[in-house]
Amino acid sequence: MTTKPVILTVDDDPEVLQAVARDLRREYGDRFRVLRAESGAVALEALQQLKLRNEPVALFLVDQRMPQMSGVEFLEQALQMFPETKKALLTAYADTDAAIRAINTTRIDYYLMKPWDPPEERLYPVLDDLLDDWLSQFRPPFDGIRVIGNRWSPHSHEIKDFLARNQLPYQWLDIELSEEAQDLVKYADCDKLNLPLVLFSDGSSLLKPSPLEVAAKIGLQTQAGKPFYDLAIVGGGPGGLAAAVYGASEGLHTVLIEREAPGGQAGTSSRIENYLGFPVGLSGGDLARRAVTQARRFGVEILNPQEVQGIRIEDPYRIITLADGSEISCHALILALGVSWRRLNVPGMDRLTGAGVYYGAAQTEALACQGEEVYIVGGANSAGQGAMYFSRYAHHVTMLVRGESLASSMSQYLIDQIAETPNITVKVHSQVVEVKGETNLEAIAIQNTQTGEIEVVPANSLFIFIGAVPRTEWLDGIVARDDRGFVLTGTDLSQNGHRPKGWTLDREPFLLETNVPGIFAVGDVRHGSIKRVASSVGEGSICVQFIHRYLSNVL
Repeated sequence: MTTKPVILTVDDDPEVLQAVARDLRREYGDRFRVLRAESGAVALEALQQLKLRNEPVALFLVDQRMPQMSGVEFLEQALQMFPETKKALLTAYADTDAAIRAINTTRIDYYLMKPWDPPEERLYPVLDDLLDDWLSQFRPPFDGIRVIGNRWSPHSHEIKDFLARNQLPYQWLDIELSEEAQDLVKYADCDKLNLPLVLFSDGSSLLKPSPLEVAAKIGLQTQAGKPFYDLAIVGGGPGGLAAAVYGASEGLHTVLIEREAPGGQAGTSSRIENYLGFPVGLSGGDLARRAVTQARRFGVEILNPQEVQGIRIEDPYRIITLADGSEISCHALILALGVSWRRLNVPGMDRLTGAGVYYGAAQTEALACQGEEVYIVGGANSAGQGAMYFSRYAHHVTMLVRGESLASSMSQYLIDQIAETPNITVKVHSQVVEVKGETNLEAIAIQNTQTGEIEVVPANSLFIFIGAVPRTEWLDGIVARDDRGFVLTGTDLSQNGHRPKGWTLDREPFLLETNVPGIFAVGDVRHGSIKRVASSVGEGSICVQFIHRYLSNVL
């Protein structure tokens, strides 16, 4: 915990308030933060801010006789926010009867008589007991970002997914299930229909923010530090991160631009068990975290979240335009754009995406699926890894596979694990033809691809892990692609034995080079690539060698 627990003292007499606070700080200031308020109303406002910052309050030390709001009246309201806080009243002799009644009605822990001098005899011994008792039961609150929203809100899912994929710890509070969430929304003066609400540890908040607004608030870098780099990399998946590490480690000033979160599609994988050097496996997020740390150690600038919207050529420079209108120049450019999940084009899908229907997102939504039935569409490794992960939380997981088995698309180790997991069922020759629900997913229609028979089953969670679709439309007219949008490189650019149209150099394109000299492509976005993490890492690594050869003839 980064902040000390709070002791709050309340008294309408300024001199008494100052004296109490002075004595408290002298004895407890090294362990507690002493705050003071001159009235119950001011104190309640302060408590609301402490609640929004998730700061613990150890003790209320409150004068009983105050105008507008007595000490007991204040405590009755304060305890609704901090029910575990210890409570002590400061009273004059004439108020002792009220204090005694408060012990029975408001469960005051103690009352102290004014004056309390000397505090070593008449104040500290009592407070020592109260604070020791509080500390023995105290469990530090979550000290980080809190997200309040509705489970079925696509916007709430977007924020959770952004934080999870960027490995930023956060606490999720469902407005429908959590009394704390409902209280926090009230303290923040926010309409619970106007969520998500993101609370930060400094007490500030953002209402219905975009991922970019959250990134700016928590200090993620979205702007380049320089106008020019030796090497710019678009995409932060395994291929892009590998290229960044090797490029920077070999002396190239390198910037990496990632649209969503480092790790790419692989970063969403709950478990990768066949990556060399990790005998017990590791998550995609863990692999991404290690790679980001390594890249930054070599001086790579990582802009995230940031999106590239265009490229233009002004030899010897390649200039990229970012979504905010700014530009970055470089001598060499690597496209490591990765791929996205293929959209399932069935009735109801657009309306329910983010409200029970998700693409990937296993680690973001798994806890919400505790004890439920989960359906997964897909039969490749990503779907298998997702099924294994969900099996730890869900009551049952059903995999819907269009083919006749998993053998043609999934690694054998995963097939074996799925077969040995009792709460996973694989339904072959099956496809989703419709999703149903008003505000959230309620049922899915599953068709047998052999018989045409359709079965409608109740469902709250459907996760889709199918296809590999490149997002390369913005490269039109500049970088050559195949008919599916994958980037052509090396010998795949050859046209009847001739170099690609517009090629100006007296050599053939390098293995990973596109039809534009100095622009390279690696990983899943490249035509003909092997869709495996290790393959992408290998391509990103060796691409740097081609860049050195390119630069040797340009500079």
